Amino acid sequence: MLAYEKIAKILRTDKDVIRIIEEKMFEILGHNNALDRIVEENNSKIESSLEKLGVVSRNSHDIYTTLVDRIREDDIRLLKITGGFQSMLDIAKETAGVGNGKFLKLEKAKELILANPPKKILEFLGYQNAEELLEKEDVYEIFAGLRFIENNKWLNNVFFKPYENLTPDDFEEREIKARVLGEKWKRAAEQFLKKKYHNLSHLKELGFIFIIPISIDVPGTTLRDFSLSLHYFHEIKFYSDLVEKYMKEPDFANRFVALLRGDVIDIRPPENELGKTWLIIQRYLAKDDENDWRLFYPHVNPEAIHWQKAENDIAKLSRKFNLGFEFWEGLGPIGDFFKDESGVEILVSFNLVDTVMSLFQGKQMIKYLYHHQEALWNKIFTEFFGEEKMRELLRENFDHGFIKIDN
Repeated sequence: MLAYEKIAKILRTDKDVIRIIEEKMFEILGHNNALDRIVEENNSKIESSLEKLGVVSRNSHDIYTTLVDRIREDDIRLLKITGGFQSMLDIAKETAGVGNGKFLKLEKAKELILANPPKKILEFLGYQNAEELLEKEDVYEIFAGLRFIENNKWLNNVFFKPYENLTPDDFEEREIKARVLGEKWKRAAEQFLKKKYHNLSHLKELGFIFIIPISIDVPGTTLRDFSLSLHYFHEIKFYSDLVEKYMKEPDFANRFVALLRGDVIDIRPPENELGKTWLIIQRYLAKDDENDWRLFYPHVNPEAIHWQKAENDIAKLSRKFNLGFEFWEGLGPIGDFFKDESGVEILVSFNLVDTVMSLFQGKQMIKYLYHHQEALWNKIFTEFFGEEKMRELLRENFDHGFIKIDN
């Protein structure tokens, strides 16, 4: 099987899509062996990983089970280092080391609350008005509560509407905050947890990462929460850098709101642009529709960059405490097909986050693949242009929704 056919099979896309990418890159860059290198590295890292795990079988179930068992053991080791929720967040902040960012001024955040008082929060906490709410509650926690107490229709149509009038003067530089919410928020968060599947979330506009203080006694929880918090630090910093960049633009507010919405272009480029136009997909579209056409079109995904940084952070922490997590380093885009007992080929992801989520959702026997597949799309781009160039082009073209590669 040729390299482009192998990669297309893993990505579930038409083999001609990958073939055309290779041809276009040859025209532009003058070489076309990047895909061969990707397949060779994939094979090499899989063999090395299986050897480290002591897996002799090439049965898909055996490989998948062994990877999940490894995560279960790593999760126990990590818990001994991180301890409780706040300690975990503190360690994640120190490990990520992303520095300060540009965030909404707290006084402006209070103005937004006063302009459109959150009625459900007021009712839940027993306050008469927004003034009393702000006097007795922390503004960070109020904004966090908006996400899981107020309904989305009110948030989008009412509360977020004034965001369209924000100016660069409404922002300031400060550190990213990360903490556990007060106990009072637990009861209100039950429905949110059912929808989001985790008790950890973040607010890009405030630079805030929060944990709802509900213990989830499921294997993989510590690694899932720790890796997700690292991911959020890098994600918040990424968007903060874009906010700072957009401060120089006349349509700052529109660009800022688009960032928060997570806009993704839904217009297919002309046929002759295939291989030269790469979409920028800033969300995991597979969560909503695993057959979304944009997942099979050439694209780069900043989410996969944040996860790669989180995985590097985990390896860094591992070296500090001798935890052995380096095993997962560099396995983000790695995966392949292996036959099961019936001879059916099953795609197995070696991606840390996919494996963590597979363990966490073990009762449903869900096998996660999209972190691996999105990392592989990024890998294709960086194999041609390099990681630094990809990040530079992402920043330059983020508001356009695509990267155009010219001769």
